[in-house]
Amino acid sequence: MAHPTGSFELLPGAAESPVILHVPHSSRSVPDAVRAGIELDDAALERELDHITDAHTAALASAAADRAAVRPWRFVNRLSRLVVDPERFPDEREEMLAVGMGAVYTRTTHREQLRSASLDPRPLIERYFDPYARAVSAAVADRLAAVGRAVVIDVHSYPTEPLPYELHGDGPRPPVCLGTDAFHTPPELLAHAERAFAGFGGTGIDSPFAGTYVPLDFYGTDRRVGALMVEIRRDGYMREPGGPAGPGLDALAGALAELVDALSQE
Repeated sequence: MAHPTGSFELLPGAAESPVILHVPHSSRSVPDAVRAGIELDDAALERELDHITDAHTAALASAAADRAAVRPWRFVNRLSRLVVDPERFPDEREEMLAVGMGAVYTRTTHREQLRSASLDPRPLIERYFDPYARAVSAAVADRLAAVGRAVVIDVHSYPTEPLPYELHGDGPRPPVCLGTDAFHTPPELLAHAERAFAGFGGTGIDSPFAGTYVPLDFYGTDRRVGALMVEIRRDGYMREPGGPAGPGLDALAGALAELVDALSQE
């Protein structure tokens, strides 16, 4: 089911599945009306999209869903995170505001000007961010009503070498980084992921990126909602930056499907 703006889509899974594969950063699409407020020429914008996009993660989630014994649900952002980043706080709680990358970015991955710092972000928040947040919350509520639990698996990728915007880029950069939350990531969920991705040269926890995505309606209050962020280092499945996928994508899809199946069988 796609949103009327075409900005995101909920792709149904099995009625009995608690798993939602959340893919927020895979798209390069920037609507013309939003493009008008971006202060980069076309070539510079394409370079920025190469760096900022979690390329091929929608394809990865799709392939994993096809392989899973119990098909998971997928919530996919169909617009670039340069429109809005649905995983940021739209207020002063967001630490990425320090580098101009809150819910509406004003700086690029290399800390160059993307939009005017005086931009009023509210129209973008109201048109894109708020409907997205409500829809993810509704998808989680639907899984809770259907099966009594929900597990949000955030599907991301990250560059082999740190980019200037990273606030915590000096830590380990394992082949697969698992982002956790003290409330929403129980030990068994983390253990399932570590087993599923064990064959990819090692997993790490909360470095270089930490935390998980949980809709605010449930965050810190409902333990029936589990969450884990899966960050895949890009040299394991694609040519950086922004290049085509390689054979690693197929193996990663199998590992992600293994994780989905373990969670579905709990």
